[in-house]
Amino acid sequence: MIVLDDISLRIAGRLLLDHASVSIPDGAHVGVVGRNGAGKTTLFKAVMGELELESGSVRLPNRARIGRVAQEAPAGPDSLIERVLAADVERAALLKEREAGPDPMRIGEIEMRLVDIDAHSAPARAARILAGLGFDEAAQARACSEFSGGWRMRVALAALLFTGPDLLMLDEPTNYLDLEGTLWLQDYLSTYPGTVILISHDRDLLDESVDHILHFFNGKLTLYRGTFTSFDRQRREKLMLDQKHRKKQETQRAHMEAFIARFRAKATKAKQAQSRMKALARMEPIAPEVGEQEASISIRHPEKLLSPPIVVLDGVDVGYTEGQPILRNLNLRIDEDDRIALLGPNGNGKSTFAKLIAERLAPQRGSMVRADKLEVAYLAQHQLDELRPGESPVEHVRRLMVDAPEARVRARAAEMGFSGGSGDTKVSSLSGGEKARLLLGLAAFHGPHLLILDEPTNHLDIQSREALIAAINDFPGAVILVSHDRHLLEATVDRLWLVGNGTVKSYEGDLDQYRKDVLSRTGRMTGDGRKDKEAPEATSEDAAGIALRKRVKDAEAVMAKLEKDIAAIDKRLADPKLAKFPADKARLTRQRAEAVDAQAGAEEEWLEASSAAEAAQ
Repeated sequence: MIVLDDISLRIAGRLLLDHASVSIPDGAHVGVVGRNGAGKTTLFKAVMGELELESGSVRLPNRARIGRVAQEAPAGPDSLIERVLAADVERAALLKEREAGPDPMRIGEIEMRLVDIDAHSAPARAARILAGLGFDEAAQARACSEFSGGWRMRVALAALLFTGPDLLMLDEPTNYLDLEGTLWLQDYLSTYPGTVILISHDRDLLDESVDHILHFFNGKLTLYRGTFTSFDRQRREKLMLDQKHRKKQETQRAHMEAFIARFRAKATKAKQAQSRMKALARMEPIAPEVGEQEASISIRHPEKLLSPPIVVLDGVDVGYTEGQPILRNLNLRIDEDDRIALLGPNGNGKSTFAKLIAERLAPQRGSMVRADKLEVAYLAQHQLDELRPGESPVEHVRRLMVDAPEARVRARAAEMGFSGGSGDTKVSSLSGGEKARLLLGLAAFHGPHLLILDEPTNHLDIQSREALIAAINDFPGAVILVSHDRHLLEATVDRLWLVGNGTVKSYEGDLDQYRKDVLSRTGRMTGDGRKDKEAPEATSEDAAGIALRKRVKDAEAVMAKLEKDIAAIDKRLADPKLAKFPADKARLTRQRAEAVDAQAGAEEEWLEASSAAEAAQ
């Protein structure tokens, strides 16, 4: 059991934990949540003995092996598989001693110990972990120094998982992963046999891989049993209950105070008044719990939507070197209200495709037709480096509004979430989430028709991610998303495009099916490194059921899109200015009638497919 007993922790004069206590049972999988800056990473350092507590103590199980991802990315000439295998220090030492050729008695002891620690299966286990994190067989044989920092951090994570410590401590492990690696890690951690303490803002990871939530709030630690969804429900219920009790108590206090004020001077009521005064003094007020500050993210809307399609690709090749395209023969169409997620492992061309649509790359072959006056906003996480550390958000906005009065400049900064003093804070002093919010506001400054977001949730806490979801869903234009956050994708997109094998094509399944595809490719592994037995092949009855369920989901998707289309048309028809343009009004009326007919057909398909699916079950 891990015991944090009455601990206080202070950094740079700021009290992060104030006499907080919590006990974590052995084998628990704990997700650590709280706003950015609450002190989650600092607590990790204190548990590891890297920071001194102001008061209290941390007690860990005796002889527990504690594992945490190294802060520096591994480098050097050794291959990825060699680097991961070397992380098992005992195995490496035994093999080295065996090669030195000690006496036969000692060799026998070494061999027995190698069997005990399952050393002979180590290369296969290491290879499967690396494959799950995105390294194919060829990549595993390459030197660490050949990879970028983000990829090398994946190697550090693989090395940690390979060692299988008793206490596994992970701090935002998905920041360097794509969706495929995140899905694999969720599956791996869900069966990890040791204790896991995981800092993450990824709701899906916290729902799939943990069974407790440790909540940082107001300098205290509270341990909840269950997943993040369960914690969120329990916390909301507690807040509502506290509000009810506080309101009831305030009513009782008001009655007592009114009685005391009215009768304390009357002799006949003096005793009752004194009694109520004592009761009032004993009544400890229920302090209103200050809710975690709501995050706010705003995406500026386009002044006018464009007629579809807004982008058409016809036989397009694109790449960075002439004659060596990354993506070939792209034939795709993007409409004004599309919500598209790009799937596929990193390195397959998702960012290349995003840059093509954003006109950061030109087609090498074929044609790309864009709607007249199309405005595109493109946001990639590496653009955080483009912010000027010595300038404030207001100064960044002023560069885009050179001739505007100061009041308008500050109003636009406030629209992006930087009002009052926060608008004058230097970028170097902003949190990662605040920098991401500023970058998004600058990218969408002119009201884009198409928003391209490449891993927008890095550095965002859970509240900010929910605010981003609300902002995307409120945005009327088209959106293309690349993200490892499945919750974000499920909440915002209605089309999936798979990037791989040198092309981009529509993916017909949903994200649940994509997760199954990913795990079947990489091979499911239990948390102790053993590969799961292969799942039995689906029977023809299973296949028929899957096909019927897919028909139901497809029909639901069509119905939802048509409903949104009709609502958008109705909104435009309700515009009084449309009376001046009878041709446009007639065209919209005709489009609405076609959409209503299509909606009726989709409803019939849905009813038929639903009935068939129920009958099959």
